[in-house]
Amino acid sequence: MALMGQMMGAPLLISSIIKHAARYYGTTEIVSRRTEGDLHRYTYRDCELRARKLAQALAALGVQQGERVGTLAWNGYRHLELYYGVSGMGAVCHMINPRLFAEQIAYIVNHAEDQYVCFDATFLPLVEGVAPHCPKVRGWIMLADRAHMPADAKVPLLCYEDLLDAQDGDYTWPELDENQASSLCYTSGTTGNPKGALYSHRSTVLHAYAAALPDALGCSARDVILPVVPMFHVNAWGLPYAVPLVGAKLVLPGPKLDGASLYDLFEREGVTFSAGVPTVWLGLLQHVQANDLKFSTFRRTVIGGSAVPPAMIRALEALGVEVIHAWGMTEMSPLGTVCKLLARHADLPEDEQHRILETQGRVIYGVDMKIVDGEGRELPWDGKAFGDLLVRGPWVIDRYFRAETSAHEDGWFPTGDVATIDPDGYMQITDRSKDVIKSGGEWISSIDIENVAAAHPAVHMAACISVRHPKWDERPLLVVVKRAGMDVSREALLQFFEGKVAKWWIPDDVAFVTEIPLTATGKMQKLRLREQFADYRLPTA
Repeated sequence: MALMGQMMGAPLLISSIIKHAARYYGTTEIVSRRTEGDLHRYTYRDCELRARKLAQALAALGVQQGERVGTLAWNGYRHLELYYGVSGMGAVCHMINPRLFAEQIAYIVNHAEDQYVCFDATFLPLVEGVAPHCPKVRGWIMLADRAHMPADAKVPLLCYEDLLDAQDGDYTWPELDENQASSLCYTSGTTGNPKGALYSHRSTVLHAYAAALPDALGCSARDVILPVVPMFHVNAWGLPYAVPLVGAKLVLPGPKLDGASLYDLFEREGVTFSAGVPTVWLGLLQHVQANDLKFSTFRRTVIGGSAVPPAMIRALEALGVEVIHAWGMTEMSPLGTVCKLLARHADLPEDEQHRILETQGRVIYGVDMKIVDGEGRELPWDGKAFGDLLVRGPWVIDRYFRAETSAHEDGWFPTGDVATIDPDGYMQITDRSKDVIKSGGEWISSIDIENVAAAHPAVHMAACISVRHPKWDERPLLVVVKRAGMDVSREALLQFFEGKVAKWWIPDDVAFVTEIPLTATGKMQKLRLREQFADYRLPTA
């Protein structure tokens, strides 16, 4: 018979994070830029009290454990209270991406069976359009005080601050089963309807622990952390949990994510660490470079969501900012890998270090991964073989919300990415399975092509897609948005590739466009581009 350990059985609960922050970092600030434009300040102690009042208020409205409460909100203090108040009481906090189409929002509200939806004032027109299609929602709660409630809304509204003011905060967080559902996020739905990933308290707390590790995101109580990545996008990569867990000052940017607004907040609040997708840093870099500015305190940023162009890494490094490349997905809570150098890399030439830093990195503890061929055979970690990337771990989904069958195969979740892994365990995404280009039986990585194009000074954004070819089956077409005020010809851009990629990888043509369609989470919508250029005739065809 096994001998069991004799340790306390305290469950891993989301409420324990905010209780810890309130008790041991009670005076540490949370600073938010509100939708009204001003800055709001309070402490972890204030946040925990208001989260308890919120739990009381929702219980008074009849919300039961396991029921879903939706949010349509920017990164702000009230949204943070929802993260803890809803999950802490045993209900499920469902973060809804307001950048989805209205039809998709209505679909996921109904699919999740949200009982109440809490929303920022910015999204009132969206709510008014969606509400008639969501008949099972019992109430729409506007995240505002009485003075900012609209007089003529088209749907009945509840006032968030009125609900909290009616409670005294005399509430004890329930001791839940750590495997109970805590929060719900849906994929961005680039193909078909969005699918839900239902996280547990245990998976969320373990993810926060792992994310805070030094060779992961490296969060510390000495940091000032500003998540640019939205709280409606995969729990802002877990930062609303990891930051209070370590007791760091938290800065929430609200709706203003332009370069000037972010720079002002970074400098005003002494931000040391941030996280966001490449498109956000593009705007910040342009503002800093155009105005000949520098960062006073900003030293590290995590970039994920899509591959980071090498030129962006170098531009941020020139400003004294370490770029930490990360990879993950909604189905992984989302963190899977983080790219940092090992001790033995310290003496490598700078170019070789950059080659490593441009990969998606190594797994963080808790995640396991492998690459397999089309028959499911595991491929070697030699940095050359590439195959379908599979993952497993305690914060990887077993099945999609309300799906009858498992989402994985033999205990491994198929990510839909094609990747290589080198002998040191550094993983590099070469493409999405559906985006890789097969030319004459050989694979071409669209991501590598895009990274080269993005390094050209006249290129603002670039996407590489496959176009049908009578001889080679598929050939790459480069779709480019030029940088404002700059020009480049097709010939000059194609010449720029010479010596940087294999000759047969060089795109057959360049299509200049005014914009590239993006998903709700800032990723390029290559499916729409492939549809747009479905009948495109290459000059080589």
